[in-house]
Amino acid sequence: TAKGSVMAEGSIEVYESEDRRFPPPPDFEAGALVADRSLYEEAEADLEGFWARQARELLTWRSDFDTVLEWDLPFAKWFVGGTLNVSENCLDRHVAAGRGDKVAFHWEGEPGDTRTITYADLLADVERFANVLLGLGLRKGDRIAIYMPMIPELPVAMLACTRIGVAHSVIFGGFSPDAITDRCEDAEARLVITADAGYRRGDPSALKHNVDAALAAGAPSVENVVVVDRCGTDPEMVDGRDHWWHELMADAAPHCPAEPMDSEDLLYLLYTSGTTAKPKGIMHTTGGYLTQVTFTHKYVFDLHPDTDVYWCAADIGWVTGHSYIVYGPLANGCTSVMYEGTPDTCRPEFRTGDRAEWDKDRLWDIIERYGVTQLYTAPTAIRTFMRWGPEWPGRHDLSS
Repeated sequence: TAKGSVMAEGSIEVYESEDRRFPPPPDFEAGALVADRSLYEEAEADLEGFWARQARELLTWRSDFDTVLEWDLPFAKWFVGGTLNVSENCLDRHVAAGRGDKVAFHWEGEPGDTRTITYADLLADVERFANVLLGLGLRKGDRIAIYMPMIPELPVAMLACTRIGVAHSVIFGGFSPDAITDRCEDAEARLVITADAGYRRGDPSALKHNVDAALAAGAPSVENVVVVDRCGTDPEMVDGRDHWWHELMADAAPHCPAEPMDSEDLLYLLYTSGTTAKPKGIMHTTGGYLTQVTFTHKYVFDLHPDTDVYWCAADIGWVTGHSYIVYGPLANGCTSVMYEGTPDTCRPEFRTGDRAEWDKDRLWDIIERYGVTQLYTAPTAIRTFMRWGPEWPGRHDLSS
């Protein structure tokens, strides 16, 4: 159809090209971190100098790098010779600077339970769980798998891995046992961290059962399974292999020094979805990755960490969740929202009738209650909200 024409049904406009422009309001532009092309011009004039400045200004290094970039196509090495620790950049340095009482996550479970987690709280849990991992025999260079719902223990587990140099492979909680087996075998994972279940559309969605099925089918490298008791579903626990998170944490020592990591050390593996071929493990290394996500999170979202309440409504199981729920926001010291469930599952006190009749305003409800200043979500989600109609956001104060 021609540009701007209306389809026969009269319901959908189809544009072959889009040339409209939407300038920011003047007050937004006046307070923006970047309001001109200076960053682009600096990077174009001196690419390596630009990224060296970002790495040194945005991150804390144990030892400085001596070479910004070694590029032997198709391989690139960033900040060669430098050492740092990701958990220190995300947690310790903020606490040491007197910001330990700042909220890291406003977390909300689908049933309406909430937790307010400060940077000091998060550091304490990360140090304890890092000691749990060490107690289970994990060492720098090992790989583990994480198959969890969107609960605070998920970023704790990831950051604890980074503290001791263990690479994590997060597996989206909606994936099947076969996906768990394949990824654990490829990474030679020594440990799986999971939960009994997570809440999804009002009911527990089993996770531990899928891990049991995956390990029965293969992945002989897995020695231990750590289980968070999220939903109280009383899963079967294999003696000697399976351990409750809360019991291990209760016995763990409170302090764990952060391991200095080379800039090019492996930070995490994340596998392609495998829809067209066998899933491929994409390797993300430490210094270059953390520089990029800290920079992009700061400038793309125009982050003002002292006042903003930022929310990436993705799942940590995807790379955008790794980068813009965990590592970027925490490195920048901002306050984030984290939500366990689906946008069409309202709080229990508002659930009436059949599930299909429930209010579809959970995201807007959360934005209003926490004063969210930036919402980052997927185009698919936005199209779904459009289909649901303006009633649901219209019920809430979204002025923040």
